Amino acid sequence: MAYKILLPPKIQLSDLLKELKTYCIPADLDMVRLAYDFAARAHEGQVRKSGEPYITHPLSVAYILALMKIEVNIVIASLLHDVPEDTQITLEEVEKNFGKDIASMVKGITKLGTLKYRGVERYIENLRKMFVAMAEDVRVMIIKFADRTHNLMTLSAQPTNKKYRIALESLEIYAPIANRLGMGEFKGLLEDLSFPHIYPKEYERVKAIHDKVVSSEEAYLEKIMEIMRKELDTSKINYFEVHGREKQLYRLFQKLTKKGWDSETIHDIVAIRVIVGDIGDCYATLGIIHRLWKPLKGRIKDYIAQPKPNGYQSLHTTVFCDDGKVVEFQIRTKEIHDEAEYGIAAHWHYDENGARLPNKEVNWAKELAHLQKDILKNLSDLDEMKVDFFHNRIFVFTPQGDVIDLPEDATPIDFAYHIHTEVGDKCNGAKINDQLVSLDTALKSGDVVEIITDKNRKGPSPDWMKLAKTHMAKVHIKNTLNSNKKSWLAAILPKKIKSEKSNPDK
Repeated sequence: MAYKILLPPKIQLSDLLKELKTYCIPADLDMVRLAYDFAARAHEGQVRKSGEPYITHPLSVAYILALMKIEVNIVIASLLHDVPEDTQITLEEVEKNFGKDIASMVKGITKLGTLKYRGVERYIENLRKMFVAMAEDVRVMIIKFADRTHNLMTLSAQPTNKKYRIALESLEIYAPIANRLGMGEFKGLLEDLSFPHIYPKEYERVKAIHDKVVSSEEAYLEKIMEIMRKELDTSKINYFEVHGREKQLYRLFQKLTKKGWDSETIHDIVAIRVIVGDIGDCYATLGIIHRLWKPLKGRIKDYIAQPKPNGYQSLHTTVFCDDGKVVEFQIRTKEIHDEAEYGIAAHWHYDENGARLPNKEVNWAKELAHLQKDILKNLSDLDEMKVDFFHNRIFVFTPQGDVIDLPEDATPIDFAYHIHTEVGDKCNGAKINDQLVSLDTALKSGDVVEIITDKNRKGPSPDWMKLAKTHMAKVHIKNTLNSNKKSWLAAILPKKIKSEKSNPDK
């Protein structure tokens, strides 16, 4: 099943090495052995709540990352990630044995510590640490996602209230961050592992619907996939594989609740994924599918030409297949598939100069770290921040074709302030797709937005505070309104004082 990792029953170092051998050189494996021995000695005598030796935890975290073929230094750091925090071994000793790069990741995890609900102030402070760590080195978050995944997989040893707390923060904080980083595999794992602990009854209901559809459609989909493979061969399309993809349970739950629990209206519980050689093959495959089967109107989505804000790319189409059954197809290249599943970890480039990330991820992480210093003071601020950073995202365009990433339901006001504070302050109207609209209109993905400005405008209207959805826009509006008020008072008070002096009897 998708979004499910099976760990060996009693995980051993040999299990990890077996996975690493598929993509690592022998020298890398030697370093992994040294790291394991170092961590095993450091954690000797420590046990988990389940009674297992503590070393099984970092070993399992490393194994999860190895399954995803993560760069070996990150795997080594994951083996060592709890050493400075939970043992007598210092960071200096880690650096002496394994070098600066690995030690810096371990330091990031150590500084991050454990995210706990222990009063609002403590919780907010831990979130701050998390965002700063992510801005400094996103690899720390990759390790943290794997660490949290294993903790969720072993929740049975924890008391009920702690299970709920760990699952809730995983669902509300970790999973959305994984989504923003384009890490679909981790997002799915975190959500599906948290789901039964937050909504146990709904989980059972969704699982029953899912399993029924999967079992009833399995033979049919295999038949459709075989037709697809033959057509690709006949058309000489270079493809890697054609396989079934089951919808993640938590995503299915979200869709079912929106659709009033009518599973008949959801066509992608099980879909077919086609992995091809290049972008040209993607569009050629789409043409073959539409030649074979009639597409549903409005269900063709080109996320290759217009990627989602988190970088997700794929061609989606839903068609009436044999016997009139509705089937969704997803078409992508191997590189696009890896990025869709593993996000930032898939295109991580590592050389002697250290880790280098695509600008988008660095800028996003830095923006988050910068803003949290100003806005994250209480839980209501956390709710604001969730809208800005963790909410479903849309992508809209400037008239010049630049892509702007905003939260769902954002308005032209949010768009204007995202462009520049002055554009926001001077905003006098907006056009969406060349049509004049009111400033409270909710933007949709793909909209082309043009802001009409008036250079003589003094600033925003106080009513805009109700129209804006993003914290950034609200802060700018509030600051400008306060500044205007101070300017007005500064201008009027001297006149009033002068008037009183000239008229002392008044």
